[in-house]
Amino acid sequence: MSAAGKRHMQRVADIGCIVCRQLGYGETPAVVHHLKEECGASQRQSDFLVIPLCPVHHTDGGPGVAYHAGIQQFERMYGTELDLLALTLEALA
Repeated sequence: MSAAGKRHMQRVADIGCIVCRQLGYGETPAVVHHLKEECGASQRQSDFLVIPLCPVHHTDGGPGVAYHAGIQQFERMYGTELDLLALTLEALA
């Protein structure tokens, strides 16, 4: 991981969960989620292709709430990874 990648991921995490922001919950603590778009199952995207998700929206919220609990349901509820990446980049600007 490059120093620039590390700095970018920290900036992304610092804006708070992008889904919670959309829902009007304010800035909830977040971790970075590497996009799976155009990426093989065992591969990881660039450290610059990340979105901030709180634990509930990342892994802990169950189907329809957490990305890793059901991608299709998550995307129907909150938008695709690319939609959320666009919102993340807008929040960073």
